[in-house]
Amino acid sequence: MGKLQSKFRKRSELYRASQGEKADATFDSQVLQYEPAHHGSINTVTNLSPDLCVSGGSDQAVVVYDWKQGRLCQSFQGHNREVTKVICYPGSTWIFSASRDKTVLMWDLNQGDEHIQEFCGHELVVNGLAISPVWFADGRKLCTGSRDNWMCLWDIESAKCEQRHNISRNLVTHVCWVPASSSIVQTSEDKTIRVWDSRAWQVTNTFPAKQYIQTHCDVSLNGHYLVSSSNGFGGQGCEATLWDLRQPGCKVVEYRGHLQTTACCVFLPMHPGGTAQVATSSHDSSVRIWDQNTAACLGTLSLDGAGPLVSLAPSDSTNLLCASFNTGLHHIQVDQGSPHAQSSGSFGQDIKVVARF
Repeated sequence: MGKLQSKFRKRSELYRASQGEKADATFDSQVLQYEPAHHGSINTVTNLSPDLCVSGGSDQAVVVYDWKQGRLCQSFQGHNREVTKVICYPGSTWIFSASRDKTVLMWDLNQGDEHIQEFCGHELVVNGLAISPVWFADGRKLCTGSRDNWMCLWDIESAKCEQRHNISRNLVTHVCWVPASSSIVQTSEDKTIRVWDSRAWQVTNTFPAKQYIQTHCDVSLNGHYLVSSSNGFGGQGCEATLWDLRQPGCKVVEYRGHLQTTACCVFLPMHPGGTAQVATSSHDSSVRIWDQNTAACLGTLSLDGAGPLVSLAPSDSTNLLCASFNTGLHHIQVDQGSPHAQSSGSFGQDIKVVARF
């Protein structure tokens, strides 16, 4: 069998609005317009605190933004190619950023604008970042995964690579640390999902291969469920899948409705008295909210002209940040009133953009 060729390309220039296209023409005039966080496409966004988010994009910057006040707090410069992923160490001001320059940099919001640690060793773009749980007995660890087929475990304080494992064709797309566990989950361009034991640094389970590349994954707060998303086109593939981690490889439901690659999938924080929900974003410029257990689509938000929507960061049960290629970051509000799935073409949950930056 020939060498695996990547079909999963997220090159910013392929999706930027053409010169004659007004990407923001469809946005409501009531949407608050804040100072842009980036110049160019945005690949990734996560939460640093209840008020602050961190993002990275094609401008090679790592940006800390107060999304509630609409204020740019810090822009870190250190990578020499676009930033692919960002993650924050819980309860701290530590930020980690991965890049196409094959490195991971560590920043501290309280220690100036220079990176405080550098993790070098990958041979291709780094797509996966995960942080060990705060309680982890073996110390503070960083897990990285790359298109070079390597999964690496690093000591954060020393930046020393303590474990490395190469699996043929395992072109890593995303990495998650299972809460309250020593397990790590990763998705790959070889269409499989692997569960790793972070202590032995071995694969303990490999899920049945999906039909399309697996682009992203997230783990529920209780560590029981995993959701992964699929590449695709024309409605073929493009699904997200819920798996039961207590029965590895056990598929629970699929969330179908996107027309292009589903680039991101996340569990939403539970609203008191509400139902468990999952959010997905896609290259078809839409965000969808799903009932986690029934796979009913509770609501859809289309951001025409925004290009691929590639990253989501839930702040709480009603606020969601979304990264786009053409129109920056979006603050989305989800009405948790009385969601109910409607027939195809109508929406049962109010989802709206309240700010863009």
